[in-house]
Amino acid sequence: MRLQPDAIGVLGSRLARGSVLVSATNGKTTTAAMAAAILEREGVRLVHNRAGANMAGGIASTLLAAAHGREAIDGELGLFEVDELWLQQLAVQLRPRALLLGNLFRDQLDRYGELETIADSWAHTVRDVLDPDARLVLNADDPVVADLGRGRARVVYFGVDDDSLALPHMAHAADAKHCRNCGAPYLFEAVYLGHLGRYSCPSCGQARPVPAVRATDVRLEGVRSARFTLHTPTGAADVALPLPGLYNVYNALAAAALAHALEVPLETIVAGLESAHAAFGRAESVPIDGRELRILLVKNPAGANEVLRTLVLEQGEHDLLGVLNDNIADGRDVSWIWDADFELLAGQVRVATCSGTRAPELALRLKYAGVEPERIRVLPELPAAFSLALADTPSGGALYALPTYTAMLSLRELLSADGKARSALS
Repeated sequence: MRLQPDAIGVLGSRLARGSVLVSATNGKTTTAAMAAAILEREGVRLVHNRAGANMAGGIASTLLAAAHGREAIDGELGLFEVDELWLQQLAVQLRPRALLLGNLFRDQLDRYGELETIADSWAHTVRDVLDPDARLVLNADDPVVADLGRGRARVVYFGVDDDSLALPHMAHAADAKHCRNCGAPYLFEAVYLGHLGRYSCPSCGQARPVPAVRATDVRLEGVRSARFTLHTPTGAADVALPLPGLYNVYNALAAAALAHALEVPLETIVAGLESAHAAFGRAESVPIDGRELRILLVKNPAGANEVLRTLVLEQGEHDLLGVLNDNIADGRDVSWIWDADFELLAGQVRVATCSGTRAPELALRLKYAGVEPERIRVLPELPAAFSLALADTPSGGALYALPTYTAMLSLRELLSADGKARSALS
């Protein structure tokens, strides 16, 4: 990139079918993986940053690895997961034929600033960078994201229509509560996840768009799977999703809406979703010595709350390994853990092992959430914490690891070194 600053655009121009970009605060790696499963089943040859390296360097490396000769490249369509702050720069170079924006939640305030910082950057990208003929795929249930498509043609909205999932009230840490058009507070008829739901503005009348791709009859089946009926303009079909939680239903809807925008048939979309695998660390299951390790990434209040909401569906007491880091890629500010509703799970914790660079603060948060102090232990060094937590997990039981981003990578490397899991880069 230093030798040739426009290298990404030059290499991307070799892709016969152009590029598709996927961005979101939560779920972009899983959404892109689901989209890849659908498109590859359709026979599309992809250049895809599968390892999740989603800034300019990662995308340049992905393109360079696929390129050969002076004009050739091993693939016809680029499918790139993109960091929220890098979206504008990369869209300028790649000129995507489709752009999927999944959600915007408060995340890494020391890096991103407030939610409006990203929202304004995305709005500029959609208004001034995206080609008028490009397809825009947006989450109708996120007021900030949905707002980006107003007045624009060729928009595909997706969302959930199942009030059995509605929360009794909006979480205190919810973000987008006010209309970007006039500033008045939104009225929410239903809240599904964070600030995602069915909403309208009583002042200017702006309301949730009607989603063309939607989920009804959603059934959440603990930490293993979910089921729902997928509706698209071309028909409806039942989907057995091999990934847990409402957050993964949203990821599946996003991937389905993108595939629909690219004119993939419904039956291929369903088959691709049902063949999807967990991206590393995102509800991934690893069998170890007669026990099951379930890795559930947590990195901000909205994502953590959905993981906790999913764990509550599992019966009995749980063994937890919480790993809280404050490295650059995690965000130095870990105050978000006080906005995550650990109280939901407090009564179901058998043992909680706290590790990472901020292990004592996580332990304190669990104590205030209501976990009995004698059930909490602090081992900042991950290898020792992991060994002890796994050894104490009953045979045939499950250890639920809740790591932040760099902690997840460290845990994966521990497993890989022991031959228990593939490297995060494989």
